[in-house]
Amino acid sequence: MFGSVFFIFNRLVEIVFLIPIIGILAYFVDGYLKANMLTPAYILVLFIVSVLAIFWCLDTLIRFSTTKRSAIFVCFVDLLFFGAFIAAVYQLRFIANADCGHWEGNASIWVSLGPFGQYGSRTDNPLSYHLNKTCAMLKTSFALGIMEVIFFSWTAFWALFIHTRSREVVVKETHVRRRSHSSRRGHSSGSHHRHRSSSRRPAYVV
Repeated sequence: MFGSVFFIFNRLVEIVFLIPIIGILAYFVDGYLKANMLTPAYILVLFIVSVLAIFWCLDTLIRFSTTKRSAIFVCFVDLLFFGAFIAAVYQLRFIANADCGHWEGNASIWVSLGPFGQYGSRTDNPLSYHLNKTCAMLKTSFALGIMEVIFFSWTAFWALFIHTRSREVVVKETHVRRRSHSSRRGHSSGSHHRHRSSSRRPAYVV
């Protein structure tokens, strides 16, 4: 019972933290699309993983009865998301130690930021005016991504716990049914044996 409660609670926490990641990165994706430029991997990977993850989280919550029956599969998928978020966060690792108070980034990052960086500055795009804001948003996404790594490891654990507990319950119920069936058979056999014994008693005529 408490395994299901912890699983649901962790799922809700995952959704709460996924929403700002998707919102922040959608802002960047929209900027690149309007500038007709390719979105860099360090933004696109985390964005795609987060979108897929939130649909998965909602599905496993809405159909929780199915989730409990296929808990081992849920555990497997959660571990896949665990690995995917690690990969996504790794792509964005350059922002980890950035000082967003006066961030400049290196030359390659400045170029890759497109409308938010060198290209935007050259074309007078308003998105390039707030470089520190860009840094802060990327750093927030990076931090939330790390938290999702932790959360998905927890939900994978609780899904495995639910699967283990459900198997134990099934084994116990099977054992009880077998014992009950055996006792009924023994009782029936004993009654039949007593009936046959009584029918074979000799009759005495006085």
